[in-house]
Amino acid sequence: MKKILLLLLLTAASLCAQSQELDLGTHGRITLYLLDDGWKFNVSDYGDRLLVTITPTGDVNATCSLTVTFPDRDRLDTKSRLKDEVEVRAARLADQSVEGRAVAKEYSLRNGFGFHCDFTDPDLVGKPPQKDNFKNISMGLIHLAPDVLLEVGISADGFKSAPYQALLGMVEGLDFTAAAGRAR
Repeated sequence: MKKILLLLLLTAASLCAQSQELDLGTHGRITLYLLDDGWKFNVSDYGDRLLVTITPTGDVNATCSLTVTFPDRDRLDTKSRLKDEVEVRAARLADQSVEGRAVAKEYSLRNGFGFHCDFTDPDLVGKPPQKDNFKNISMGLIHLAPDVLLEVGISADGFKSAPYQALLGMVEGLDFTAAAGRAR
């Protein structure tokens, strides 16, 4: 009975979900899902990369940027290498944050593997939200396939806030489908 109820709940949620499909050409396809329609997607194709920005349509103070790249060489092919790369890239923000250092956390993904580092702006702690000035930033990388890498940036006012959790859920719940004949 619980399985049937869970299945019905997931089906209902998917009917209400907003989705965006990203055509990666010969590399495959990514589908992103958000559970409410208070967001808009902007997709820009630069040939060697795809830039996706997700912004709120209302008064929410949060944003997400995704950059899909297609590396010629898979040098981030293990969790250890990817984690190290995330921490190196994030180190520039660490010194200016409450956290003081970059500590990579693993995403809970349906496809691939990835890590992110979270930071808090010390100048905004305890202050009311300011439009487009975010208290928290999360930056990460996701290895979807040997030739598909996803750079992630989420900015919001609180890691436990509903907007941050919605964007994190979108990232962790993405679907990646490799092109026919491609390795996943």
